[in-house]
Amino acid sequence: MTASSGSFSITSTAFKEGETIPQKYTGDGQNISPPLKWESVPAQAKSFALIADDPDAPMGTWVHWVIFNIPPAATGLSENVPRKDSLTNGSLQGINDSRKIGYDGPSPPSGTHRYYFKLYALDAVLKLSSGITKPQLLKAMEGHILAQTQLMGRYSRK
Repeated sequence: MTASSGSFSITSTAFKEGETIPQKYTGDGQNISPPLKWESVPAQAKSFALIADDPDAPMGTWVHWVIFNIPPAATGLSENVPRKDSLTNGSLQGINDSRKIGYDGPSPPSGTHRYYFKLYALDAVLKLSSGITKPQLLKAMEGHILAQTQLMGRYSRK
């Protein structure tokens, strides 16, 4: 489901849609999360969830970040979100496919990979604990997604 007229959107000051993700935000750099901003949020949103993943990974889609219960007043995530179970604003983080809490940046084994930052506006605050996986989050979000949007960046190792 998408917002009407595609108004709900996510952007980053670090890279534009389809462009290269700066090395700073990858496993080859500082491995910190990029700054993200969203706008035209559905009025009924009670929380946001974000999943960042790489569908081009050799073993299937690789999950780089799971964060949810982001407050409805939030208009984005700052650069370098701490790798903690819960953040001061009440957001909770799940585990990525490196089996760690929080963001784990791109580090593709070869070639150029696409990285999708998928943002979901939800009509509920999810009754989940930190440390969940992407499949657990997707299941919990069923029936609660008001709108979704995404930002795609690319990265290849030099």
